[in-house]
Amino acid sequence: MARIEDLAESFGRHIATPWQRTVAGAQRVIMVIYDKELERTLRARKLAFETAAREAAHEWHEIDLAESFAQWMASDDYREEYFASPEDLQLKLEAEFHGYLADRVRSALGGADVTENTVVALFGVGSLFGLARISQILRMIEGDIKGRLVVFFPGHFERNNYRLLDARDGWNYLAVPITAHNE
Repeated sequence: MARIEDLAESFGRHIATPWQRTVAGAQRVIMVIYDKELERTLRARKLAFETAAREAAHEWHEIDLAESFAQWMASDDYREEYFASPEDLQLKLEAEFHGYLADRVRSALGGADVTENTVVALFGVGSLFGLARISQILRMIEGDIKGRLVVFFPGHFERNNYRLLDARDGWNYLAVPITAHNE
């Protein structure tokens, strides 16, 4: 895959097109797909994406999920017990972590400064690997998207399937895929 600059240019072309206001929440999601090895480079150059959105007359709001697991665990009264027996954590992850993540994203999407003209940029989804499925979180929050939700996705998009970190089974989603090769 090409450099981050090419990806930002593809994103800029897409985000500058007029937005349909009557599309479903799932169609308001834009997946910016890049090689997992470029995560740190993308984060260092994320201003290029913000600039592209602002040049297209859209507001920009960011949320980063990279530290979500640590924050979620730190707030749990039984965290020490889970650290002593990590195998017991799986049930809690399945029962509560997706909801916690969805609430964090929903909070950003519902912020007072987020309008139908806002791009909400979601970073850090690679940190969820093995803990939560981004596909499930997107299904939980798609009805809350006012403008556009841009998911920065380290992985691949092939034959209409998204694969996080190139390792998980892919899932089919209605989001608009943006790659460095978009025309």
